Amino acid sequence: MLAALTGMGLSAAAGLNAYIPILIVGLLSNFTDAVHLPKDFAWLGNGWVLGVVGVLLAAEFVLDKVPVVDSVNDTIQTAIRPASGGIVFSATQAASEIDNSTWMSEHPWVGWLLGIVIALIVHVMKSTARPVINATTVGAGGPVVSAVEDAGSVGLSFVAIFLPILVIAFLIALAFMAVWTFRKVRAFRARNRRRPVPG
Repeated sequence: MLAALTGMGLSAAAGLNAYIPILIVGLLSNFTDAVHLPKDFAWLGNGWVLGVVGVLLAAEFVLDKVPVVDSVNDTIQTAIRPASGGIVFSATQAASEIDNSTWMSEHPWVGWLLGIVIALIVHVMKSTARPVINATTVGAGGPVVSAVEDAGSVGLSFVAIFLPILVIAFLIALAFMAVWTFRKVRAFRARNRRRPVPG
């Protein structure tokens, strides 16, 4: 149970920012005993890999705060964020030793699939809401929301690793946010359809 919650939390964090949970997992595996990477994922702790991830994170940090560019970036990230979710979910399956569960290690594809799906759901919510936020705030809300998303990805990554039981509360909040986002986007589109065309 704890392993699954850790994987779900990290995958959700990857849906917000693909690089933050990978960087945190890699750094913690190198400098603490909190994360033990399976042999197949030892490369996540490699200094060169962490350096490349750090550079990509810096680029993402800037691009995601520029209106219009953030939407283009979200389109590109449609493949990257779910892949990152699959990686971090699978890479932290070593935590299954904590709750004496071998089922996940015997079915590795489940970790990949769950990680990809969770990250994709969060990514779709983020990329669907961002154009609406930019349009309704004339671009001013995008950088603020992006900073909140980055902070959320950092916080959720640490919670998933050190207090995985709290991931349940996040997943419940995520379900409510998904409903709220869907309603707001639908209302925004309905308003735009009703708006008279000039000329």
